[in-house]
Amino acid sequence: MDGSGGERIARKGREQIERIRQAGRVVHDVLELLAGAAVPGVSTAELDELARRRTLELGAQPAFLGYRGYPASLCVSVNEQVIHGIPSPARRLRDGDLVGLDYGVILAGWYADAARTVAVGRASARAARLRDATRRALAAGLAAVRPGARVGDVGAAVQACAQAAGYSVVREFVGHGIGRRLHEPPQVPNHGPAGTGPVLAEGMVLAVEPMLTAGGPAVRTLDDGWTAVTLDGSLSAHFEHTVAVTKKGPEILTLPEGVPFTP
Repeated sequence: MDGSGGERIARKGREQIERIRQAGRVVHDVLELLAGAAVPGVSTAELDELARRRTLELGAQPAFLGYRGYPASLCVSVNEQVIHGIPSPARRLRDGDLVGLDYGVILAGWYADAARTVAVGRASARAARLRDATRRALAAGLAAVRPGARVGDVGAAVQACAQAAGYSVVREFVGHGIGRRLHEPPQVPNHGPAGTGPVLAEGMVLAVEPMLTAGGPAVRTLDDGWTAVTLDGSLSAHFEHTVAVTKKGPEILTLPEGVPFTP
């Protein structure tokens, strides 16, 4: 989910970052499960229930359920849906669908949040290119997360990678700080300019989450009040990780420790 800002940016100690990492392990486990379950014929409501059950088994709580009135545990966005797609028993996945899976949990009072886009069955070359470019854009944004950099440097890196591949960046939704709350300062836009915005410092924890489209960047929200879709009906993809700012570089907390994020 996208975030908001305006308050002081919290810096976490190592013990606090480890708490977020523990929540991140649950998020990773659930997303791995969902990626394997996103097959032709399954409903998006079934994916939501699978995510909720697995989260509870692991001792955590879904972070999105009831947040600002959101009615489900999982955001599942299909094809032209950019973000915040509400699961439904009537929406069954079809071969070739491009599906964004956005998930967060609360574990012992700490939040973690991540997203990935997967292809159902056989992805078209067009869909696979967009998915892979969005993943590369996230990798570029994560690489810019370091002490002394600015938030605008992260967005500029995402934007440059996306536009070099021929894709548009959605601007209405942004990444965010995360920790004791799902959305903490700062907002982390997916566009530049570089050299602007708050300075990043060791101990800050961010959720970086580019959303790219195969057409224009404009979106609209459906009558359900949540689901955002591309205005031109083009495909969209979304990737996200929770990352800590450290002296050694970005430390991804929603991957198993020591496992690199490869574009």
